[in-house]
Amino acid sequence: MADGLMSMLQNELPVAPAPRTLALATTGLVVVDEVHGFCTVGAGNLAPAAPNAQVARMVELTAALAQRFADAHRPILAFLDTHEPGVPEPPYPPHCERGTGEENLVPELAWLDDEPNATLLRKDCINGFVGGIENSSHHGLHHNKVVDWVNVHRLQTVLVTGICTDICVMDFVLTMLSARNHRLMPSLTDIVVLEPACATYDLPSQAAADLGLPATAAHPQAATHHMGLYFMASRGAVIASEIAWN
Repeated sequence: MADGLMSMLQNELPVAPAPRTLALATTGLVVVDEVHGFCTVGAGNLAPAAPNAQVARMVELTAALAQRFADAHRPILAFLDTHEPGVPEPPYPPHCERGTGEENLVPELAWLDDEPNATLLRKDCINGFVGGIENSSHHGLHHNKVVDWVNVHRLQTVLVTGICTDICVMDFVLTMLSARNHRLMPSLTDIVVLEPACATYDLPSQAAADLGLPATAAHPQAATHHMGLYFMASRGAVIASEIAWN
């Protein structure tokens, strides 16, 4: 059944990741929510229940990319999903609440806390672009830290990694594409999503039923990962299979 679904999706809604060459000198790296609550086995309601190859691959590749950017003194923006205790984010169960440890970066990326080229942005909602909006006065005026980050560094390309492909990653990328088209970030040309450095969670329909969840809670990993990539590509994101640098 799963193989048949993936064949149908690829035939009807094709995704074609391809190698991409980027200029490191004009690229910034975005890391979406690679925290314990989404990536560490048993760390919370939305963490993997068992080791997951897709999540492990994502963390490994992201850590290597982050090290490359840090060594080159290039900007890194890391989102950390962080919710206040008792404030739910429907339709999801409590997760990544402040003070639980779930909201902190996985060990492979914890060094970003002290990395001078990294900007860590805690967000209380799915969409990191919205999470970057900050009050700047008592008169209803706002500015956006994500927009500021792109414009201060005059980035031409943003390279996106993280979890979940079809939720937090997708919402961020789709909003960034619209913000780019609206000329909020005049230097920004491309938003590139590195497919193997993204992941999502796995909750097949039978597993959802076994947990007493409604049928609509089903979230098969391969299919939803594919769908997230498809919708990002259909809106103008570049989906990369690997990155070379010049």
